[in-house]
Amino acid sequence: MKLRLFVKEHAAYLIFQLIMVLFIMLLYWLDGFRNADTAIYSVVISTLLILSFLFGRFVKRYAFYQKLLSTPKEMEAALQHDAKSPEQQQVEEYLQGLYKLYQNEVQALYANQHRHLQFMNQWVHQMKTPLSVVELLLQEDGNIDKRSMQEEIDRLKRGLDSVLMNARLDTFEQDMQIEQVHLKTLVSEVVSEHKRLFITHHVYPVISIDEKYIVPTDAKWMKFVIGQFITNAVKYTFEEGKKVHIQVDCLDGQVLLTVRDEGIGIPSTDLPRVMKAFFTGENGRKTGESTGMGLYLANEICGKLGHKMNVVSEQGVGTTVSVLFHNHEGTKRGETEDEHIENGRSDESVRRESDTSCN
Repeated sequence: MKLRLFVKEHAAYLIFQLIMVLFIMLLYWLDGFRNADTAIYSVVISTLLILSFLFGRFVKRYAFYQKLLSTPKEMEAALQHDAKSPEQQQVEEYLQGLYKLYQNEVQALYANQHRHLQFMNQWVHQMKTPLSVVELLLQEDGNIDKRSMQEEIDRLKRGLDSVLMNARLDTFEQDMQIEQVHLKTLVSEVVSEHKRLFITHHVYPVISIDEKYIVPTDAKWMKFVIGQFITNAVKYTFEEGKKVHIQVDCLDGQVLLTVRDEGIGIPSTDLPRVMKAFFTGENGRKTGESTGMGLYLANEICGKLGHKMNVVSEQGVGTTVSVLFHNHEGTKRGETEDEHIENGRSDESVRRESDTSCN
């Protein structure tokens, strides 16, 4: 097989060399040279030289052919270094480059699969609690406590939203639609959706957002992000009568959205890791309901939308989570309102229109 492959590779070379020898003999014959012995001697010498060259080349490429014709048993075979010619070395470098790309893709796929599996396991475990509560409520005699039932249903809905967003994160670009969004309207909608959460925990939202603040973003994904901020703010505020402050400011010509609570705060040792997947920390162990995915998903979404998310906290004082609409200039209501909301436009086209200062 190796010899056959070698012959196939060098067949054109052999034919070319034969034509060259015959052509030279023809030139000598036309020039009047008629000595047959010399012609035969020249042909034999040329043939021996060509065969010697090809034999040496075959010996040099033998290991390379053996590698190509063998059945690989593991991907690491691509990392073997047995090339002897510049061409073979270049081929090996190319294969090693492909192997590295393959490894990176496999590791990314494995990490995503592991993250999905771990998240689903935690999510299923946590969903057992509200389901058990609902089941107990249904088993009670008399009228059903609708308020308690609604609270557990809301917990289930928030859990479903989290798992759906986690599943869609891998195909984010296909589901993204950038448009001009009024932050006050968006925040008000999110707060309204979480009003029962505020009422249950006796925590009150304070919205301080001017009508003028409009940013290019995806409304659906940002509603989820803000919802995560509000859920965490309320969940980790254990004292009644506290407030969650939601405000928007102009920072160096860019729009900054902040959600500040008056809760227990995050320990300084946990703060650098709060946006990592599945990190619950000390506070998560206190509530027993944390998946460690809320801030991770929010940070991933902000990154994909081109926004910058930041978390600062002081234990016993509270936590502030902010989103800077990075490289986006805020626009004032009425200046571009007739032209900025259009379905299906690209991210860049919308951002180019946002050229008015937020001051």
